Amino acid sequence: MLTPRQKTPDLTLPILGGGDFDPVRDAGSFGTLMVFYRGLHCPICLTQLRELEKHAEDLAAKGVSVVAISTDGQERAAEMARKAGLKTAPMAYGLSLQQAHDWGLFISAGHGTTSAGVEEPALFSEPGMFILRPDGTLYFSAVQSMPFTRPALPEILRALDFVIAKDYPARGEYTGALETAA
Repeated sequence: MLTPRQKTPDLTLPILGGGDFDPVRDAGSFGTLMVFYRGLHCPICLTQLRELEKHAEDLAAKGVSVVAISTDGQERAAEMARKAGLKTAPMAYGLSLQQAHDWGLFISAGHGTTSAGVEEPALFSEPGMFILRPDGTLYFSAVQSMPFTRPALPEILRALDFVIAKDYPARGEYTGALETAA
């Protein structure tokens, strides 16, 4: 499990249009918002990526760079970027299942064609959202075992206003001993 205020796994992935994305190297002054999505087959992901594109400049204004990431290959990622209308938010592709596991993402087995009419891959990662600080430490995470109820970007933007103004620390960092019930 990833722990707030601790270093996250190194991750550099190719992005559509050439080059690669490294969440530490490419961080904004506050950090990087990494949106791990399920893949081309997921209609909820399409909505989330459209929302990411809509708010990418607002996030950048707060010092947060963004990237969308999936286990899809280049062709499926390009199709998803086209459908989502991504122009500002970079789309990284080719996340390995081991990398997804290292980031604490759930892995699902495909179950055929989705309501979007696209075949699910044999295995793929479920959604997650992370904010990393520029030093690569975890600030925020939300990991899901299902495609539903993702963190809302307008809420993230409002929270960023507060945490930046108050220099609010990452929470959930305690890893010491816990009391046991008697």
